Amino acid sequence: MRIRQCLSGLSPYIPGKLVPGAIKLASNENPLGPSPRAMETLRECISRTHLYPDNACAGLREALAVKHGLAPENIVVGNGSDEIMMLAAAAYINPGDTAVTARETFSNYTFVTRLFDGEMNRAPLCKGFFDLDALDALVKHAAPGPRLVFLCNPNNPTGTYFGHSALENFLKKMPPETLVVSDEAYADFAEAPDFPDSLSLLPAYPNLLIMKTFSKLYGLAGLRIGYGIAHEDVAADLLKAKISFSANLPALAAAQAALEDREFVEKSLAVNREGKAWLCAEFDRLGLPYYPSQANFICIDTGRDSRDMERRIMELGVTIRPLASFGMPHSLRVTIGTREQNRLFINCLEKALTE
Repeated sequence: MRIRQCLSGLSPYIPGKLVPGAIKLASNENPLGPSPRAMETLRECISRTHLYPDNACAGLREALAVKHGLAPENIVVGNGSDEIMMLAAAAYINPGDTAVTARETFSNYTFVTRLFDGEMNRAPLCKGFFDLDALDALVKHAAPGPRLVFLCNPNNPTGTYFGHSALENFLKKMPPETLVVSDEAYADFAEAPDFPDSLSLLPAYPNLLIMKTFSKLYGLAGLRIGYGIAHEDVAADLLKAKISFSANLPALAAAQAALEDREFVEKSLAVNREGKAWLCAEFDRLGLPYYPSQANFICIDTGRDSRDMERRIMELGVTIRPLASFGMPHSLRVTIGTREQNRLFINCLEKALTE
């Protein structure tokens, strides 16, 4: 068999490592586990798993519509937000079309573009931040204009962000036939006063697609459930490319229950806020540069080979994410954990730094 040429240079996605007995701070999961209300709902729906899920995801879409003040027709539910970005590529990328994103960001934007025989053009971050001016220049340079622009806000892996006015100004410059995909997987953790209210921009910019996930704040990463918010015409286009029953029955039920678990959400945000402040103070003490994070992780520069540091820290009992694959060979990304997990990580980091 001969693989399609557009896939020949692609490598499978490499997730954060799961090592038996080690504390996992490699994948930005919720350290408190899943929402208790979601777990209760999962136990209740086990007896119904012989049935197919609702292919229209009507219950969850209606609940999300209420949460965001939208119509269900504006929402597409998928198997994680990864499926939403794949649907965008499936709906709009023809062979030879281009897309645009940053260089040091989530690799799946390039993967889904290449999957449909498109070409990805990338601009480097500017001091760890998305360079929207550079992305705009790439858009203007492409002829014809790119079909998709992928933004990650806050950015994975740096945790940095751009504000509301920056996003609005960027959208004003975009051709109407270019879909701007705003990946907000970590936006629930953002506390910056000027963090974008992207939903308020949707009526004026029908070429905007906002992606959200239940994997982070709600602790449902293992169930793979996410969604996109868009103009109803864009949402309808995405649904045309969607395979049947991609969101499973337990995931749909758990996500709907998790939306109502305000106590868990507030506790998760408090743990993240406290842990971020403590870790940053420790990095200051150790003299390690780091990016100001609006997410549930922190990106630090150890000045050492990231894969070697990963190995040393993992041997001491904690898994973290080396960022060599992001083009950041001396940087590590660590999930903000519980107080005990954070202290263990710092102990391991200090030992690894002195070896």
